[in-house]
Amino acid sequence: MIRRSFATLAAASVLAAALPLTAAAESVQSIASSSMSGAVTAVPPVATPAATPTATPEADDIDPVRRAEYWLEDYGIYDAWEVTRGEGVRIAIIDTGIGRGPAEFEGAVVAGTDVSGLGTPDGRTPVGAVDADHGSWVGSLAAARGTSAEEGMVGVAPEAELLSVSVGFGAAAQKPFTEQIAEAIRWSVDNGADVINMSLTTNEATWDQSWDDAFMYAFDNDVVVVVAAGNRGSGTTRVGAPATIPGVLTVGGVDPNGVASVDASTQGITIGVSAPSERLIGVSADGRLVQWDGTSGAAPIVAGIAALVRSAHPDLDANSVINRIIQTAEPAAAATADPDPLYGYGLVDAGAAVTASIPAVQSNPMGSLSDWIRLYRRADSAPVPVQTQEPVVVPALPPVDDVTTVASPLLPSYSTLIYGSVPLMLCTASAILVALGVTAAVRRIRSARSSPSR
Repeated sequence: MIRRSFATLAAASVLAAALPLTAAAESVQSIASSSMSGAVTAVPPVATPAATPTATPEADDIDPVRRAEYWLEDYGIYDAWEVTRGEGVRIAIIDTGIGRGPAEFEGAVVAGTDVSGLGTPDGRTPVGAVDADHGSWVGSLAAARGTSAEEGMVGVAPEAELLSVSVGFGAAAQKPFTEQIAEAIRWSVDNGADVINMSLTTNEATWDQSWDDAFMYAFDNDVVVVVAAGNRGSGTTRVGAPATIPGVLTVGGVDPNGVASVDASTQGITIGVSAPSERLIGVSADGRLVQWDGTSGAAPIVAGIAALVRSAHPDLDANSVINRIIQTAEPAAAATADPDPLYGYGLVDAGAAVTASIPAVQSNPMGSLSDWIRLYRRADSAPVPVQTQEPVVVPALPPVDDVTTVASPLLPSYSTLIYGSVPLMLCTASAILVALGVTAAVRRIRSARSSPSR
């Protein structure tokens, strides 16, 4: 059962006062590109001086950073930790790159790469003019280690491993955005990702055809793909790709009271579940802690829950992992449908997703990309014939006899000349000669008769 926290505002105030770093009043939304080319608009973090304390720590001296992470208790993550903290699972963060410096990432990031041409080969140099910290914020929500066992920001799956894949957005990138994403997915799969998190959107329902193969590569290799739904505050009124791709787990956002966020979320029939997207905490690339909003943060919370489920149930495939998260989600009080265009199947519950008895499934409850390709890409390729039975072996035909050329019946042959034409010609000639002789004789007789006697 999800528990609602009523001390969120106070905890946030304590956080700002207790940290030696500057706490940022952050309103960064998920990375939103205006087209498939990947042009990005985002609001950079705005630092403000540390606030004056408005509350004091409780008697048990809980770390104010941990207390500010209200989702750990409200969404059953503490309950899930009684079973697992994500050990043995690898989460790929396809984003702007996870910074090297923060202590919270010590031991968490085990590999990385850059697909933008702007970063470093290990993916640990954040790229982007205004959103370079975005990948670090996302990664910290998924699997930050904290600064000690009880202090500092901790992610949903603090014992999971992270892969840092840096992507470049906008005109500065050396290759098209669609190519970067396809390459990033394949690299993540080839390097052992069990879960892929993509806190980005194209603001377009359709996607480049090259993504068909890339996402199918992830699904065929049993990877859970979690994506952000996008935010109205950044101009996204409805979900866009990759949140529209069948098979991905799309995450919508809610405020600390579990109500759909007005600015830090969007709507669409492909939303699977919802998670917190307001008053989130993030570790910047330089180690600063900031407070920020957006489904960019809701997605890694769910990606972390997926890692917890995979760690607790290593025998489950990706389809069944997604199904457990969906089936154990708590229906939202304001939902009007199931799934609902704002909340999906409900608010995630990590404890229930890890511990509930949920049967395995054979298909992905978020749809089949292979079926979609067969239906909507069929005009681009001919159907492949399917062999329904074993082929029949036909014995070879006997050799063909030599063919005798038949002459035309209108032309004379040797036999017709010897036995027909030549005798006929001889008889005819003899008859003509006889006739001529008789005629001549008759003429002489007549001539003699007619001559006068002397």
